[in-house]
Amino acid sequence: MEHVAAAAIIDAHGIVQGWSEGARLLTGHPAGDVVGRPAAALLDGAVPAKTVAAGTGVVALRHRDGHRVELRLTTCPVVGPDGMPLGNVVIAHRPGGAEPTLAGQVFQQASMSMSVFDTSQRYLRLNDAACRLMGVPEETLVGRAYRESLKDTEHSQGFLSHLRQVVETGRPVRYESFTGAPTLHRDHAWSIEMWPLRDSAGELTAVALAAFDSTDQYWARRRLALLNDAATAVGTTLDVVRTAEEVVELLVPRYADFASVDLLDWVLGADELPVIAGEDVLLRRVAHGSTTEGNPGAAVHLGDVNVYQPSSPPARALREGRAVLSQAGEPEFVQWLEERNALAPAGRAYRRGVHSMIAVPLRARGTTLGVAVCVRRAHPDDYVADDAVFAEELASRAAVCIDNARRFAKERTTALALQHSLLPQGLPGQAAVDVTHRYLPCGSLAGIGGDWFDVIPLSGSRVALVVGDVVGHGIQSSATMGRLRTAVRTLADVDLPPDELLTHLDDLVTHLAAGDGGAETAELGATCLYAVYDPVSRRLSLAAAGHPAPALVLPGGTAELVGMSAGPPLGVGGLPFEATELELPEGAVVALYTDGLVEGRDRDLDRAMDEMLRALTAPADSLEVLGDNVLKAVLPEQPGDDVALLLARTRALGADRVATWDVPPDPAHVATTRQAAIEQLAVWGLDEAAFVTELVVSELVTNAIRYGVAPIQLRLIRDRALICEVSDGSSTSPHLRRAHAFDEGGRGLLLVAQLTQRWGSRQTGSGKTIWAEQPLPET
Repeated sequence: MEHVAAAAIIDAHGIVQGWSEGARLLTGHPAGDVVGRPAAALLDGAVPAKTVAAGTGVVALRHRDGHRVELRLTTCPVVGPDGMPLGNVVIAHRPGGAEPTLAGQVFQQASMSMSVFDTSQRYLRLNDAACRLMGVPEETLVGRAYRESLKDTEHSQGFLSHLRQVVETGRPVRYESFTGAPTLHRDHAWSIEMWPLRDSAGELTAVALAAFDSTDQYWARRRLALLNDAATAVGTTLDVVRTAEEVVELLVPRYADFASVDLLDWVLGADELPVIAGEDVLLRRVAHGSTTEGNPGAAVHLGDVNVYQPSSPPARALREGRAVLSQAGEPEFVQWLEERNALAPAGRAYRRGVHSMIAVPLRARGTTLGVAVCVRRAHPDDYVADDAVFAEELASRAAVCIDNARRFAKERTTALALQHSLLPQGLPGQAAVDVTHRYLPCGSLAGIGGDWFDVIPLSGSRVALVVGDVVGHGIQSSATMGRLRTAVRTLADVDLPPDELLTHLDDLVTHLAAGDGGAETAELGATCLYAVYDPVSRRLSLAAAGHPAPALVLPGGTAELVGMSAGPPLGVGGLPFEATELELPEGAVVALYTDGLVEGRDRDLDRAMDEMLRALTAPADSLEVLGDNVLKAVLPEQPGDDVALLLARTRALGADRVATWDVPPDPAHVATTRQAAIEQLAVWGLDEAAFVTELVVSELVTNAIRYGVAPIQLRLIRDRALICEVSDGSSTSPHLRRAHAFDEGGRGLLLVAQLTQRWGSRQTGSGKTIWAEQPLPET
């Protein structure tokens, strides 16, 4: 009987006009007793108003034998050809029984929540899933307005708004919502679809909806979104600690209420990799974050060593190389939580509310770096297997970023150490210029570059000033810089003019490129500026290979760039280098620099040049202060390239410290010249140096007369050392050799080399100069 359906036809006056066999079986009344009589005579009590309004609901009838029968009625109005109502067709069946139609059975037994509302948002029908979700039977809700069944919340307002939208527009609506339900203990994700229901005339009479519980899909999308965010949010810098902090910021609060990253000490710079065996595991806390105060792990401060027992989930994750889940009540979870509580300050415990955790190892390129721990407290869901898969994927990406940062830090430290070892540690003493220098390594991800500078004392109290820049970054550039700096010093020792020195250096760079397995020349390309200052003539001679021109600040306070031809960069080959000469007043400042000082991706070169010139003319108590002022005025906080700055303030050796004699090419004048030199030493108060000077002058002047070409000149310079120079018009350089016992001569230069501090020769525009230096007598 429960599956029997009844049908009846009732006219507009409430008189029964038709009665089915199913109606007889359910009520016991045969058709002859009912047809033609008022339908109200069959009722056992009044029909509820909400049933009348909704056209459906449960009513009570009086069975023929007198007992009460409850049936679910559904009425369908019938109209005539003129549109006037003729009556209703009524379908009835027992509540809770099977639907009489296949469509009704589909509706009632659907696994998703389904409901029907009238145009005023009152319940008309609910299926079994909807009733279970609401926690009340259908009879309680049918006829009631939706707003009366739930609290007024943002979700309920949105739900009503969409119901009205379907009624007003007549178009279906699909949207997603995240909310709870009366029988659910936590919020769920719902995919809700609403569509209009129309009668045979096409009039909208109701709104149907289906709500699908998409919580699993929702969290899967959230996890996927986290992985996508990790691609851009983690690893933005090549800093190990900052990368770990980015991992924590990604996880809290979207995935965990507390998260931490602990790394093995070797990742942070220790020399040896640890062995993760059965003993306690020691890691260093580098990052943690929490949604609230008092979560586990907060007792371990950043930078502290964190000790994990061998059986704890983090230690297991490190040993097993996989994510380890642990829930409240499990022995290892309880032990881990007790360990955390033991580290907490007195009176503070973190046990309350913590219900789930996951520990995942950080492994990259087959090497374990540390462990990440995620804990849930306010979040109602425990971690599940899908969370472990997500955690391992995220940890894999994060570990690669951390390892990249570690490798970069190691390479940067190595390159920086190499760079500093190759740069001058202390500039040599000389009297031609006062100097100061600044070197700033690159702050970008490109790494340390190949910028360098040097100050090289030359003969005759002159000094060479050098700045250069090797193309590229990293250890290779630093090593190439060291080779070029050594080459420049070697060529400077030969005392070549600036343009000739750069020509030889250009050949060297070309050979280096060709000798590095056929590497392109550009990979070993470099720029260089080489300048020589003579404090006696106060002349500056300089040449550049693709390098920015230096700035010159005159004593009056004006600053300008030196007009010169830069020439091609080193390694290009085939083009000449041009030297520029200018005479400087004493106290002029020459500023040599690399392009990192004024060039940058987001910087205007002309503006940076103007800022540098203004900073060079600003008042400063010393060269040191001036160097600092230039960097502050011109550089951004984080330079994108290496920066080398060399400032040199010129000095001058006056006539009181230089004596010059023209020597006739006659051996008879050697004695006269020697005597003049001795008398000049007496004027300078250097009588103690007379003996050695007399021998040096005799030998060098005699050689110039015997083997050289006029004009011949002797020059004495009193600087930090006593310098004796003899020039002649021949370009033939002398060679030191040892005389045999039977040789009449050949011991002169050997004697000079033994008696003086150092000696040498240099080519000049009109011949050569032989020079020798001896230390000044102590006063």
